[in-house]
Amino acid sequence: MANTSFCPVSDADRRAMLEAVGASSIEDLFAGVPAALRASAFRLPDGLSEFEMMSRLRGLAARNSTNLINFCGGGFYDHFIPAAVDALSSRGEFYTAYTPYQPEASQGTLQAIYEYQTAIALLTEMDAANASLYDGGTALFEGLMMALRAAGRSRALVCAGVNPIYRVMLRSYTANLSLDYREIPLRDGRADRAAFEAALDENAGAVLLQYPNFFGGIEDLSDLIAAAHRVGAKTVVSTYPVALGALKTPGAMGADIVVGEGQSLGLPLSFGGPYLGFMATRKDLVRRMPGRIVGATHDAKGRRGYVLTLQAREQHIRREKATSNICTNEALCALRATIFLSLMGREGFAELAQRCGEAAAYARRRLCAIPGVRPTFDMPFFNEFALTLPRDAADVVGALIEHGIAAGFPVFRYYPNMERVLLLAFTEKRTKEEIDLLAIRLEAALAGRGAGES
Repeated sequence: MANTSFCPVSDADRRAMLEAVGASSIEDLFAGVPAALRASAFRLPDGLSEFEMMSRLRGLAARNSTNLINFCGGGFYDHFIPAAVDALSSRGEFYTAYTPYQPEASQGTLQAIYEYQTAIALLTEMDAANASLYDGGTALFEGLMMALRAAGRSRALVCAGVNPIYRVMLRSYTANLSLDYREIPLRDGRADRAAFEAALDENAGAVLLQYPNFFGGIEDLSDLIAAAHRVGAKTVVSTYPVALGALKTPGAMGADIVVGEGQSLGLPLSFGGPYLGFMATRKDLVRRMPGRIVGATHDAKGRRGYVLTLQAREQHIRREKATSNICTNEALCALRATIFLSLMGREGFAELAQRCGEAAAYARRRLCAIPGVRPTFDMPFFNEFALTLPRDAADVVGALIEHGIAAGFPVFRYYPNMERVLLLAFTEKRTKEEIDLLAIRLEAALAGRGAGES
């Protein structure tokens, strides 16, 4: 018999509510919906007891492959998370706390956000960071709008090397706005300088770039940023934070705004979230940032304290003056990033980046030795690169997934005529043995043998 102890209302409760609104049945509530728009049937199964429900869910979960060797990337990466991140972020003082609407009662949360901002500013080599945003895609959109407002213009130039998922979001968010949105194609895996130069004029307000780009390629963007500045445009660079442990930073290149996805800083892969968007900028643009900025000060007795220095939300200031209705990311995600970066330290973070780069370098040598496999682009890379295969990339991925290997991301969904291109990523978790296994099974799959045959 089904266990109904968790049902929120009884039949008597339903009858009382229907009587209160003057309806004779639940069906009467939907009388105003045309019949063509109603569901023909809900086909809901009978209720289950708690024990039956848990058994059913365990059975469904057991059908999932949870021990895949993960070579996927594309903006989200399988990094190791130290146990201390979970232990500290799960403390009740943090785990049950929410955004500090009353700063004077939230000193611990404010200090954690302050430390987070400091870490992001140091990592990107920018002057200031805000208290975080929802994810990398929304952070990029907020950076776009911030740049256009600062430049006082309406044209946005977006490099096709920017994560295609982010560009889908940008097109959606800007569809009903009065701005000139243009995407500039890549040339040989790099930002097309000539195309950008042709589009950079007195109407250009924002230039959006990614570093490393979606295909993992590394290029110094200093010249593009300088070209944008010459016509008065602002630049927004979306970056992979772990790469900044080894590479020149966007701040050192002269970027005006730096954004990115912070999932790789102590957050697990989890079907798209909750994740963490970060944003940092130059001092002259600080007052145009969305969300909040926490500052440090001293009270009348000289004691150090933390305050919400800037609050650009419409809930705090006049709506017409607000830069965004965004508040911040859930502070718990920013806290996890703060703990992760503190545990790594400057030297540990650099070592993490070095290990990722070394794993990718070994993998590319190993995989490109397979007959018919070649690099898609001839350019430097960090921990991610694209390979062109002699077969459809999606078919190869499907063959290897059956043998416990998530071999990468087929890019044809977002880039036409690239059906044979596979994007692979390598983190410190990927061992030499795992990479060798990937190579063996990839070669077998390409040769038409079972992916597990030698």
